[in-house]
Amino acid sequence: MTTIDFSKFHGLVPAVVQDTATRDVLMVGFMNQEAWDVTRRTGFVTFFSRTRNTLWTKGETSGNKLQVSKAWIDCDEDTILVEATCLGDGVVCHTGTRTCFRELPVDAPAAPPVSGSASGPRAGQVRS
Repeated sequence: MTTIDFSKFHGLVPAVVQDTATRDVLMVGFMNQEAWDVTRRTGFVTFFSRTRNTLWTKGETSGNKLQVSKAWIDCDEDTILVEATCLGDGVVCHTGTRTCFRELPVDAPAAPPVSGSASGPRAGQVRS
């Protein structure tokens, strides 16, 4: 049986949320054991707020809940990848955008795009 190692970061693990259909990374939050248990029980992504010191289910006030499709654990068992469908109007970020991520310029040369993808690899894709 796979377990999650909540012991490495003060009882928390990062939880990356990825759109089930597009594979876009939507957001990252933290889960403790209780948040993970609520996520599993309800089918909606629930995080632990480090600033408020409480659980919060994404979209509980906006209606833009994240319904879990699948969940993955990394090889160190200390990071969760959640595939989810955004309900509501599809806005995930508190800034009003679909995703919490935007491109960050780097000085390194750009990697060639992955075959069949105009925007590069998505999490979970294997390069050949």
